[in-house]
Amino acid sequence: MRPAPAMRWTPVAFVCAVGTLAGPVGAQEGVPPVAEVEVQGRPLARPVGVAGFGDVPLARTPLQATVVTSAQLADLGVDSVAGLSALDASVGDAYNAPGYWGSFRVRGFLLDPRANYRRDGMPINAETALLFNNVERVELLKGTSGIQAGVSAPGGLVNLVVKRPRMTAQRTLTAGWSENGTASLALDWNQPLDEATQSAVRFNLLSERLRPEVRDAQGHRHQIALAGQTRLTAVDWLEAELEVSRQVQPSVPGFSLLGGRLPSAQDVDPRVSLNNQRWSQPVVFDGQVASLRWTHELGESWRSVAQLMGQHLRTDDQAAFPLGCSNENNYASYCSDGHVDLYDFRSLGERRTTTAAAWTLEGEAVWAGLRHQLSTGVLWSDYRARLGPQGYEWAGVGSVDGSIQVDPAPTPSYANVDRTERSTEVHLRDVVSLTANTQLWLGVRHTWLDRASVNTDGSEAVAYRQAVTTPWVAVSYALAPQWVAYASWGQGVETSVVPNQPAYANAGQPLAALKSRQTELGLKFDGTTGGWSLGVFDIHQPKTADAGTCAGAGTCQRVVDGEAHHLGLEGTGEVRWGAWSLQGSAMWLRARRQGSATASLNGLVPENVAERALRAQLGYQWASGWAVQALVSHEGSRMVLPDNSLRLPSWTTLGLATRYTLRTSGHDLTLRAGVDNAADRRAWKESPYQYEHTYLYPLAPRTFRISVQMGL
Repeated sequence: MRPAPAMRWTPVAFVCAVGTLAGPVGAQEGVPPVAEVEVQGRPLARPVGVAGFGDVPLARTPLQATVVTSAQLADLGVDSVAGLSALDASVGDAYNAPGYWGSFRVRGFLLDPRANYRRDGMPINAETALLFNNVERVELLKGTSGIQAGVSAPGGLVNLVVKRPRMTAQRTLTAGWSENGTASLALDWNQPLDEATQSAVRFNLLSERLRPEVRDAQGHRHQIALAGQTRLTAVDWLEAELEVSRQVQPSVPGFSLLGGRLPSAQDVDPRVSLNNQRWSQPVVFDGQVASLRWTHELGESWRSVAQLMGQHLRTDDQAAFPLGCSNENNYASYCSDGHVDLYDFRSLGERRTTTAAAWTLEGEAVWAGLRHQLSTGVLWSDYRARLGPQGYEWAGVGSVDGSIQVDPAPTPSYANVDRTERSTEVHLRDVVSLTANTQLWLGVRHTWLDRASVNTDGSEAVAYRQAVTTPWVAVSYALAPQWVAYASWGQGVETSVVPNQPAYANAGQPLAALKSRQTELGLKFDGTTGGWSLGVFDIHQPKTADAGTCAGAGTCQRVVDGEAHHLGLEGTGEVRWGAWSLQGSAMWLRARRQGSATASLNGLVPENVAERALRAQLGYQWASGWAVQALVSHEGSRMVLPDNSLRLPSWTTLGLATRYTLRTSGHDLTLRAGVDNAADRRAWKESPYQYEHTYLYPLAPRTFRISVQMGL
């Protein structure tokens, strides 16, 4: 993280999946892949592993989610977590800086990179470059996730399902190019080893030169991933995988207000990076992940799954970072004349490790004449951040056109925060078939937390323990074979501890668990030529604030102060008629602050949250193997400042994509081409507000991309 300075309703619906073809769905978490399954289109027909209900298709589950396969990601040109905002209207950027790790809001709530991301269902840290070359599909579970994660922000969960071996030989080589010279080469090699034991290995390799449209942001990234599987006995299945990745690229800082004035996006060159000093260094993300999964069949309907995963991240976070205007005594925006203070920020050798172990028992039983689908288990996780001191020194005054050079000031003189977080979670889930058409869904998770933090200079140490329980209940009813209606209620939880600083009368004390709660109603249709899903959600999230003058020792108190209330309507859908297809998603959101002791805060809209959004895609598929798509993205206006005194205009972009598939000399060949932001629309894409400072990120300029995928 960058340090703080010293200091008109338009229907919005439809998304993101691609064309009329979908790639193969990978093995469900914890289930040996005994057969190949390919689902053509039909996103609602896929299960959502991270939801925790086994192989139940999304169309039958009482929740809202989006599942996007690797083939769809390739058609959309999405190759890392930074592109997730293109996949669903409920997802919005939130300080999603090029060259840095991705930050997102779902249903208007900011996802916590340490709590809202999963890899094959296991917790990971997203404060790094998460690449998609070895990802089979991305699952986005929307809404409060208390029964899937012990502690998490209420927006939802992102789960990356990695590519696993198959018992069919496959060798695919993909070469890609995009403006302004980005070039990539990727290999996906799958090799069966022994049919009797179902042993196989899969190797994925990526090498990419990064030359984005933004100037002074050149870099490179590489990834190696290996996965293996074998059947140890008739009832035991073992899977393992390892990934090593590295991304080296300068981060691109945001623009800002000019003396409190919102500049026109037409007057700003989106290709300019303010991190363009001679001494600027790239951000380096090194990551290693390894996991082991053992599945033991206990009978026809029961099995246990044991998993172990470790993630080790090392980061060099450094930039010429623009912030504020000392000439005008203003640290919330840049200078009114276009100048800006530049800071030499360096935080080298940051280390973050996550270790997790889980055991799950799941199966079916009949009690009192009712069929139950049961799951119970335990998850233990340990997260540690060891960051060391950081440099954050004023280096001089630059300009928003990037024309001024200043001298470096590389002194690591500020403390950072080291963290240790451990949790043990136990869960129980039960799907009860009350009648042939009615199901009752029950879930509860109990979490024990043990957390501590301390500044790297030894000051402001805080430690606390807490236990929380998060229930969830839903009922679904099949109105007809293709129709399902549902209602659900559940809780999520976040925790907060008061800073251990003299100004606080309750310094170092943990606050009561901040329990968010969600009520959701939904209706789903899944037919042979398409389907759709509609949901209404109502989420309440407790907020904290400081009470008192905070002018001296003991004059401030951190308290729970009202809540964020997000009421929304979201829908996803797809329909096919002949060679045509239409897919998309939409969201309407009313987000407000309410119940605060400070009356002026009540009724305010959170900054950087679009209240209307649309992703739509129209495709046509020729029998010859050629497909074309037109993609529309729309974002409604959003507030820039917490006091709602400034608003960003809405924007709409058009993208075009085509794909041609043929078989030549016995090999499959897929050609893809696309242009993003085809009309070269100039607008502010988002306006994150952090450290009491406003940032502005422009839409990326028109960008062409092509790729060739060949089966070897």
